[in-house]
Amino acid sequence: MEAPKFKKINLFQLVMLALGSLIGSGWLFGSWEATKIAGPAAIFSWIIGGLVIGSIAYDYVEIGAMFPESGGMSKYAQYSHGSLLGFIAAWANWVSLITLIPIEAVAAVQYMSTWPWSWASWTHHFLSNGVITNSGLFVVFGFIIVFTALNFWSVTILTRFTSLISVFKIGIPLLTIVMLTMSGFHPGNYGSNLHEFMPYGSAPIFTATSAAGIIFSFDAFQTVINMGGEIEHPKKNIGRGITISLLISGILYIILQSTFITAIPPKMIAATGWHGIVFNSPFADMAILLGIHWLSVLLYMDAFVSPFGTGVSFVANTARALFAMEGNRHVPHFLGKINFKYGIPRNAMMVNTALSMVMVTVFRSWAVLATVLSTATLIAYLTGPVTAISLRKMGSKLYRPIRLKWLPWVAPISFVLASLATYWAMWPTTVEVIFIILLGLPFYFYYEWRNRFVSTRQAFKASGWMIGYLVFISIMSYIGSHQFNGQNWIPYPLDFIVIIIASLAFYWWGIRSYIVTEDFDKAQKLNQEAKERGEMEDDE
Repeated sequence: MEAPKFKKINLFQLVMLALGSLIGSGWLFGSWEATKIAGPAAIFSWIIGGLVIGSIAYDYVEIGAMFPESGGMSKYAQYSHGSLLGFIAAWANWVSLITLIPIEAVAAVQYMSTWPWSWASWTHHFLSNGVITNSGLFVVFGFIIVFTALNFWSVTILTRFTSLISVFKIGIPLLTIVMLTMSGFHPGNYGSNLHEFMPYGSAPIFTATSAAGIIFSFDAFQTVINMGGEIEHPKKNIGRGITISLLISGILYIILQSTFITAIPPKMIAATGWHGIVFNSPFADMAILLGIHWLSVLLYMDAFVSPFGTGVSFVANTARALFAMEGNRHVPHFLGKINFKYGIPRNAMMVNTALSMVMVTVFRSWAVLATVLSTATLIAYLTGPVTAISLRKMGSKLYRPIRLKWLPWVAPISFVLASLATYWAMWPTTVEVIFIILLGLPFYFYYEWRNRFVSTRQAFKASGWMIGYLVFISIMSYIGSHQFNGQNWIPYPLDFIVIIIASLAFYWWGIRSYIVTEDFDKAQKLNQEAKERGEMEDDE
């Protein structure tokens, strides 16, 4: 029986899908959180965050075009360095993704809890001191179930939904920029000297990049990578989809941050300082403060729609990541089954839904979930530049639809930037996230035992650089400067220099630790299929 042909995702749908993932709760919270931490200098935090994620995404464009497969982000490290590094990367990435589903549900419910209308007073019980209550938890569960339902039947339903919702998600931030600028524009809020521009020094600029949800706001570029097997003309559209969506979202975030800074009444800053500015629903509260009540209504609606759209997109992304992990042979086999009729990994989707509910039951705060998500993501991304260069060395003859000219330079830079951003998340977050990642190792060892530890020693040797790196960054987070919650044994900015030098050493170790295994043989076959598909598309 011939397998059914599923409708592929075109470039417009791909960009809308990526933007639907990128523009979520981050823009609703990020500008306010970053301003509280760094003052007007928070504008630099968004630029730095964009550079960190942009440089990492650059590495994955070449790999993603070489191996256009669903859930690819969970497989690439295994192709170059064997099962252990592949498992660490896949598990860390999956932890970040499974955290993102409830974080968007929590964001939507948190904004619901601040609705100012008398008829909506029943929603005020959903949140208490920034934490979701028991009654609010059931509403969060409802959101997660709806997120899953919209993904359960086909890619066509998903792309139609996200294309429609993405237009709304882009339009409301643009309208907010225009109206807040027209109603309250105070460029003097940036200050007239360096001290006023950076009232708390330079270190908070970097802290805000990781702690204010900025890295988290840019993270969703991997939606494009993880849906590689379902993209029309992947040779062209993977790179285009990532570039266009990151540029649009980056420009939008930076302008939103500037708008937030200049819209705040100077009297409020003089009275409380940037640290003392407290909003329950930042942009909606700002609109009410400036007397634009109709805009506040739209913003409360968007505070429901934006997280909703991102949550829907990431149910698909997370399911494909878990589905791909089964292909690495270190999670149960039933997670790798695809529904024949709809082409959806339904078993993986249902498991993720259940675990998302467990996650939010334990961690009921948006801020805590965002911190865990960002750090786990960065640890997973550390394998990207190492894998990209290793594949250049071990697979020089592989088909490369896109061969990036600057990859040998960008790869080490992106590794260093990811290391710094992990450090900026501050102690004890780094150790806590590393511990969560280590919780997955019993699965790895169980399946290695079933395989009689045939290649375990080789896999450990190839992954030694990552194990050493995780130990290093944990220790460095503890002994680093007090600006990043360390013991200040190594003061700022000397701590940055130590991390840069050590990161380059671990990167050098990593690109010399690649091994050729049966997983690389599978990668070669997949690459050959991509080559044949590309040649057919060129002929068309």
